[in-house]
Amino acid sequence: MSQENEPARPPTGVGLEGLRTAAAGCRACELWEPATQTVFGEGPETARIVFVGEQPGDQEDRRGEPFVGPAGRLLDRALGDAGIDRRDAYITNAVKHFRFTPKGKRRIHQTPGPEHLRACRPWLESEFAVLQPEVVVCLGATAAKALISPSFRITKDRGQLLPWTPPGVAAAAVEPADDDEDAPHQTWMLATTHPSAILRTPDEARDAAYDALVADLTVVAHALA
Repeated sequence: MSQENEPARPPTGVGLEGLRTAAAGCRACELWEPATQTVFGEGPETARIVFVGEQPGDQEDRRGEPFVGPAGRLLDRALGDAGIDRRDAYITNAVKHFRFTPKGKRRIHQTPGPEHLRACRPWLESEFAVLQPEVVVCLGATAAKALISPSFRITKDRGQLLPWTPPGVAAAAVEPADDDEDAPHQTWMLATTHPSAILRTPDEARDAAYDALVADLTVVAHALA
């Protein structure tokens, strides 16, 4: 029997591990019921770069880790080609549960709706509060629309570094005073194609799509250099 959805209330002051433990019991939307488990972000709290995808896929749902399926392997290759070590990055999703439609023995991906993005938003904000990254990379349109603008178009504005204020951080506090080294720093945002979209690209155009992803990630690598 379905339980009534409960608002997400991430704890504070517990670090990423504490947030991961708390998120395992999230019931903020109905997606927790058919999913195997919550798939929280992974990476060091010292990460300077955060990658935000759409939601976990089938393999991620089963293993409880983000970007470990075919799209994750393609992302790993692209990061290497761009000069970014995945072990130095934090990788998460805008939605922490796998949304799917059963079809025989298969589970077919369904794009999460606005209600799912809203339900998971407190967890994403809590991740940003702990990490305070220098660069956030939106992988795909769902993440970009959730974090940048509902009207954002990957095909038009991809690969551009945009100044961005993480949720919960006052805009006036982004630029630190000269005598306050602990003040929040400027965070930059960049959107690019989701690796899964490249895997769905026709063979004759896939190499070009992959090269465009690497080019966008190279912009990020140069920004961190």
